Amino acid sequence: MFAMAWIREHPDAFDAGLARRGLAPQAATVLGLDARRRKCLTDLQAAQTERNAASREIGMRKAAGDDAAELIQRVGSLKQAIPELQERADRLGAELREQLAELPNLPADEVPDGPDERANRELRRWGELPAFAFEPRDHVALGEALRLMDFQRSARMSGARFVILSGALARLERALATFMMDLQTEEHGYQEVSPPTLVREAALYGTGQLPKFADDLFHTTDGRWLIPTAEVPLTNLVADEIQDGAVLPLRYTALTPCYRAEAGAGGRDNRGMIRMHQFSKVELVSVTRPEESEAELEQMTRCAEAVLQRLGLAYRVVLLSSGDMGFAARQTYDLEVWLPGQQAFREISSCSNCGDFQARRMNARFRCPESGELRFVHTLNGSGVAAGRLLIAVMENYQEADGSITIPAALRPYLGGLDRIAAASD
Repeated sequence: MFAMAWIREHPDAFDAGLARRGLAPQAATVLGLDARRRKCLTDLQAAQTERNAASREIGMRKAAGDDAAELIQRVGSLKQAIPELQERADRLGAELREQLAELPNLPADEVPDGPDERANRELRRWGELPAFAFEPRDHVALGEALRLMDFQRSARMSGARFVILSGALARLERALATFMMDLQTEEHGYQEVSPPTLVREAALYGTGQLPKFADDLFHTTDGRWLIPTAEVPLTNLVADEIQDGAVLPLRYTALTPCYRAEAGAGGRDNRGMIRMHQFSKVELVSVTRPEESEAELEQMTRCAEAVLQRLGLAYRVVLLSSGDMGFAARQTYDLEVWLPGQQAFREISSCSNCGDFQARRMNARFRCPESGELRFVHTLNGSGVAAGRLLIAVMENYQEADGSITIPAALRPYLGGLDRIAAASD
């Protein structure tokens, strides 16, 4: 959401930011609605003032024995006009909010312009790509050969884009999740939270998933929605609250199941576990003062990178273009891990600074300890990281010629010392 005062003062910058998102100018329409609403509110205030003055005058005339019929008639007409003006102001306000709610955050100056991922900018790489003396297989071939990954049974009970993991692979996914949570809480200072995974509409509106992306979500018959990411409940921890600026930043993390309808996915990533309706993810959320959010984005990204570094997985960091960023983000770094089975880097984490965009939607503020001023917080979120995709990366990067999987050293304490998932014997 945007500050109307800023749009009034910077209509050209507002339209320029939207143009970088590939959208048509909106300032004229927004300011037109705003002007009509403000005129209505001015007329409403004038009518209320006139009614109050006339009512006092009526009392004085009656006390003096003078005629007040004309004033009584005028007060009657004002009493009829005032609720009409209020209703019109409310309607215009709702229309203005609906118009603004459909518009994405404006890109930061550092963000490269472009319509899609082709304009993304690679910033750096870490690690060496693994070399194999054999043709590496993808996670589907590996998992099915191990007889520990089953897409047929999951499709029978739930449909496409679900999977059943069993045995050592299920345990490995659990170990990955626990390893990541321990890393983020014990070493990086994030507070662990176990939040609801069903939320009300207001929570999704606050983080920007609603109203625009309703088709990408699952919802229940009683009006609740399944979370697409723990960003939603974690960020909403500060909704409608005023934080003490002296204690910011707040850093939260959660391991939750996530649910996405993938309505716009089309034929992309149909094979395997890359794009699922249900998956587990460790989420990172920060709530900061505005002047600290850029540095916090760098810190959050390093926390996500640490997961891949501890596991020895090669990856690259990419700055997303204006056309590839998420709706609520003003700047986003993607971490893309190397997958030998695809011979490609694939996204495994996305870390975003949303500025005050979400805070305005959910009325999340802080009191500045220096001045006592109330200001909107800045919110950030990042994957720290997606457990399913991390499982894929470990399987493909640590595969052996016989189809077994070597366990990275950092994970072995979480697996009772297990150092290898053996190939299935016929």
